[in-house]
Amino acid sequence: MIQTTNTQTHICHDCKSANIVKNGKDQAGRQRYKCKDCGTTKILVYKRKYSEEKKEEILRAYQERSSIRGVCRTFGIAKQTLSNWIKKKQSHYQIT
Repeated sequence: MIQTTNTQTHICHDCKSANIVKNGKDQAGRQRYKCKDCGTTKILVYKRKYSEEKKEEILRAYQERSSIRGVCRTFGIAKQTLSNWIKKKQSHYQIT
């Protein structure tokens, strides 16, 4: 079981078990863990999450006829991330 300084207990993202141990760091310096139950090795805490407001702002900038590469340079996000958001938004509008 891994606990941080604010007594937050971390669990495995796959099997939801608390039976995890530290397992070094990745190239970016983020803590990794290994689950003793299912054997997966993953990052303990993911750093970058985009808020819905930020996503909408970026998608609005793309809708103003900017290129994907231009929007990615402006906001500092990956092209694949923006492409996934665009595809998800388009599929949402096609279903409804």
